[in-house]
Amino acid sequence: MLKVLTAKQTKSLDAYTIANEPVASIDLMERACRSFVTWFAEKFDSTKRIGIVCGTGNNGGDGLGIARVLYDRNYLVKVWIVRGTAAESEDFKTNLNRLPSKIPTYEIRSNSDQGLFVDCDILIDALFGTGLSRSLDGIYAQVISYINQSQATRIAIDLPSGLMADSHSTGAVVNAHYTVSFQLPKLAFLLPENGSAVGEWITTNIGLSKEFIADAESSHFLLERSDILKIKKIRSRFSHKGTYGKVLLIAGSYGKMGAAVLASKAAMRSGLGLLTVHIPSCGYDIVQTAVPEAMVSIDTGDKTFSLVPSIEGYDSIGIGPGIGMTAETCKAFASLLNNYAHPIVIDADGLNILAGNREFIHLIPAGSILTPHPKEFERLVGDSKDDFERLEKLKKFADQTKSVIILKGAFTAIASPQGHVYFNPTGNPGMATGGSGDVLTGLLTGLLAQNYTSLEAAQLGVYLHGLAGDLAARVKGFESMIASDLIAFTSNAFLELR
Repeated sequence: MLKVLTAKQTKSLDAYTIANEPVASIDLMERACRSFVTWFAEKFDSTKRIGIVCGTGNNGGDGLGIARVLYDRNYLVKVWIVRGTAAESEDFKTNLNRLPSKIPTYEIRSNSDQGLFVDCDILIDALFGTGLSRSLDGIYAQVISYINQSQATRIAIDLPSGLMADSHSTGAVVNAHYTVSFQLPKLAFLLPENGSAVGEWITTNIGLSKEFIADAESSHFLLERSDILKIKKIRSRFSHKGTYGKVLLIAGSYGKMGAAVLASKAAMRSGLGLLTVHIPSCGYDIVQTAVPEAMVSIDTGDKTFSLVPSIEGYDSIGIGPGIGMTAETCKAFASLLNNYAHPIVIDADGLNILAGNREFIHLIPAGSILTPHPKEFERLVGDSKDDFERLEKLKKFADQTKSVIILKGAFTAIASPQGHVYFNPTGNPGMATGGSGDVLTGLLTGLLAQNYTSLEAAQLGVYLHGLAGDLAARVKGFESMIASDLIAFTSNAFLELR
């Protein structure tokens, strides 16, 4: 998995590589420039008119080097150098001296025309990179405003100017369509509040020290396919349905039996051995017809979950999709928490019951998996002033409950009780549809029964869920995708990991 380092660590990584490879700073910059251009040339042809807006630090040095390499590849390039309060770095000076005289180069020192970049098809932002420690104002803020108003495709080098890598950003920030970062992603890339600034982000390898990265401490990680392949178990030819776990899923109420059906079907697709669905009697015909592979346990309540069935012998229990929040249901939920000592999966109305009955939180069995979306998480832990604060609250809640907390969304964050957060790379906007969370609950409950640890089940389940969505999107598109498509493509997702 990829470590997500802080801005300070990233600076130290560069310095360590320079000292221990060894490689000159300007030569490492040249690697970065050529790596950027390799990506750029695969995406944009040489008919595009390119403007590169440079500061006077190392990010500006990157911009000047990229201008030279693009010019050598016959691209049409112009350069603007913003002369604000920042000093010139040595590598900036070197690349300025190397800049071919035939590249039109302009300086911006004060207020200038809003139409500065009007004749550019592509604008490359090289004002400030990872080292920025304050919000931008003055001439820098004005230039950023002009960049953002441009109709050009905007590409940021390493980090959109004005964006903080590790903290909430204020002031002027470039809104990039693409961000090309070097070696590793930044934490800012993975949080929703920065989506409009970062756009689509890409990392390119520039040969930074593997030794430093391996030794660096981090609490944030981006999952990769290779990590999931290590987790996923191989089935024995001599296994049987008893090998893969016995699952109880408590779901559904009058008007919400669809949630029970979606979660049940997804659970069956997870590879579990035996599934029992506990539902109110009003849903009996629905579940028996829609999910013939599952057994059904009937609640004494006609319309809601009101009584915990026998829980002996189950390897995992999932609860929440569509169960509602009646007084009877809340009481039955508390009874389950009091009487089942093993990890359970809690979603949807199960989370809402916890938020409304905070005295239940200490009853959550250690190692459980909770799957809130942002609003459900807010009900559990309170408001956050920004996504960075919410991330810290996520870690604290995982520690408090000794559970794995899955905060759903783009780059879904999986927090462990040990204080680590794992971001998931799969998934897409087409999954923003009713029932997607019920599908995830079913997958997680089924995986938890198959001798995966809670963290492994969470990582594998979230990755598979997102991958099924990605595969479905290729066929269905984003707009018309529905939760049932995720179930239909779960088999394809497993095949992708074979």
